[in-house]
Amino acid sequence: MPDSQQISFKDMCARFDVTPRTLRYYEYIELLTPRKEGRSRFYGPREIARMTLILRGRRFGFSLEEIRQWLQIYDKQGSREQYQVWIDMAGRQLAVLDQQIADLQAARSDLAQLRDTTLAELKSMS
Repeated sequence: MPDSQQISFKDMCARFDVTPRTLRYYEYIELLTPRKEGRSRFYGPREIARMTLILRGRRFGFSLEEIRQWLQIYDKQGSREQYQVWIDMAGRQLAVLDQQIADLQAARSDLAQLRDTTLAELKSMS
């Protein structure tokens, strides 16, 4: 029977707005290790914290392998080398995000200009 700090598989999916398939996959690749009772799975504070970090890492654009490295640092006090690797990974991902932002800003600017040109043409038709 789960204790009060543990949540069910269904509740974990709902809490993090993920599909059962996603949650099972994270378990399969050993990013999460829920407590099992028969076919039921229960997630405690550690797994909830790990899921929060996994989703944050995904939002930042990290691969699952990079997230695994991040979780290893989170689970135990990381070494200087681990922290340096994490800082380097974060730096590379920040550069990727900066490029994506620049690309989106350029696309937005192009679309706004096309809209304004089309609007001017529409007005000249009246």
